[in-house]
Amino acid sequence: MILDVLFPNRCIHCNRIIDSEILVCDLCFNQVHFTHYDYFGNNPIKEKCSLFFPIENAFALIHFEEESLSRQIIHDLKYRSREKTGKVLAEWTTERLDFKGNKPDLLVSVPLHRKKLKERGYNQLHLFTEALSEFYNIPFDHELVRRNHYSKAQALKDKKHRLETVSTFSITRPLTEKHILVIDDVFTTGNTVSSVAWEILNAGNNKVSVLVMAEDV
Repeated sequence: MILDVLFPNRCIHCNRIIDSEILVCDLCFNQVHFTHYDYFGNNPIKEKCSLFFPIENAFALIHFEEESLSRQIIHDLKYRSREKTGKVLAEWTTERLDFKGNKPDLLVSVPLHRKKLKERGYNQLHLFTEALSEFYNIPFDHELVRRNHYSKAQALKDKKHRLETVSTFSITRPLTEKHILVIDDVFTTGNTVSSVAWEILNAGNNKVSVLVMAEDV
């Protein structure tokens, strides 16, 4: 309570004092550009993924535009240790994504390399994934997929190097006959999600769907 008085929670966009459980004020919320994609239908994320691997369904929560509030939200989550942002993004997702009785079997977030995890202190996707797991009653596994190589952040690479396959993944245990929802923060080229998806698909007779916080446009 004392900390709330001394260090009140503020809107990350306009700096207005807001409730401790929310991320942006009511006025700025209108500047968050939600995609309104249909998880079960054709949408830009599914179309992009289908160019790289067999995909069941796909969903992106917000558009990741230049100089936008959406971009600011994701950057706060990834680089400023605002873990609460992951929980808020999960709440926004549950308000817009209904599995309609066709839930995936398991939630798997794209892992950080252990060196990057040590540098950052936490995986920005874990709290997001765990909140979704609790809401939808779908188990998660943070250890199923392992990142084998360390690489700098996608945001720090030029477009040419984003297209290069610099990070590879592996599956840590037998996996077959499962429908896996792969979760990532930002969909840019699709290279990262594709790499994870193929490891899951090649492990057995599995299916892959994709959920990302934001789609780079």
